[in-house]
Amino acid sequence: MRRARYFPASVFLLALTAAGHSGATDFDACLDRLSSEASVAGVGQGTINNAIASVSRNERVLELDRQQPEFLQTFGRYLETRLSQQRIRRGRELLDEHAELLRSVQQEFGIPAPYLVAFWGLETNFGGYFGDFPVLDALATLACDTRRSQFFSAQFVEALALIDRDQMRQEQMRGSWAGAMGHTQFLPETARRHGIDYDGDGRIDLWNSLPDAMASAANYLRAMGWNEGERWGREVRLPDDFPLQESGIDTRKPLREWSVLGIRRADGQSLPDTEIRAALLLPSGFTGPAFLVYPNFHIIMRWNPSTAYALSVGLLADQIAGGDGLVRQPPDEEPLSREQVRELQGRLNALGHDSGRPDGIAGRMTRGAVREYQRQAGLPADGHPNRALLDRLRRQERDG
Repeated sequence: MRRARYFPASVFLLALTAAGHSGATDFDACLDRLSSEASVAGVGQGTINNAIASVSRNERVLELDRQQPEFLQTFGRYLETRLSQQRIRRGRELLDEHAELLRSVQQEFGIPAPYLVAFWGLETNFGGYFGDFPVLDALATLACDTRRSQFFSAQFVEALALIDRDQMRQEQMRGSWAGAMGHTQFLPETARRHGIDYDGDGRIDLWNSLPDAMASAANYLRAMGWNEGERWGREVRLPDDFPLQESGIDTRKPLREWSVLGIRRADGQSLPDTEIRAALLLPSGFTGPAFLVYPNFHIIMRWNPSTAYALSVGLLADQIAGGDGLVRQPPDEEPLSREQVRELQGRLNALGHDSGRPDGIAGRMTRGAVREYQRQAGLPADGHPNRALLDRLRRQERDG
């Protein structure tokens, strides 16, 4: 038997101290890199020095980065927490309360008011909570992490540029754990490129000026290519014999082709007879609601690349405008944990269905691999990863 080895407490203390010193050294080196990048981008040295002197690493930011609800909740649970009756009622009240401003913004930028209010509601609960993280701390922490360093390094430099140009004040810049700011949670690059001083006070104030926030959001959506006069999409009804392999965000067909396949509106009426191209989404699988999503849906996903978020924006906008809720509700199902999704991805890869590197996030490649496995196994090919599928893959390995 190997003899256990015991070390004095001082040895462990030295090891912990060394590890902590190494982490601090790495962060300091990263701040030096960010300072150089900001200088190359033309940010004034005084602004850089003042900002860097106050920046600190925030471990809570990294914890939250690994726990994003778009990846850890079922669609039904995600929708339940974001489309509450209270939020819908409040959205309708604010639509009326700020009708003049929203009408002016819609006339100038072409974005319907219910969508602006829906973004506002989902991002900050209509200004109820902007987040309380110092934006520079959050961005520097993520820039010095390996997962998305390049993206957040650029955002950190953009934040310094906003301060340097006196468009924003550092002490005012508090926001989400990801460095998003104001009523509609703009990242610094978005604020710099699309922020508008709509109230004419000489500064873009995304926190205290609703005109600035709403006009900036509308300007951003227009710049991304919002199609004026078109919806985001709609809930639909599938026939019993629908070929589920046609679903997925990458398969787009004109509405009349979806009609030929038997798809109808959720209330049973025919789809519009147009050439607008749409994709069919089944966020809870074939037992849940189905949606045809149009080009504007993809614009929403450029704001936030989550199908659950984009569907929530569209559905909330519809209900704020006076529409009804879903005809078909998502099923009650348990979410897969990140570890379970990694296991699912690994098992699919081992069977020759490429789900990409197992990362615990059920994205497009994973859903495509699930759909291919389902098709070969003679299952409904809806591409929906769930516990039943994981259990089947485990049994398949166990039974040989």
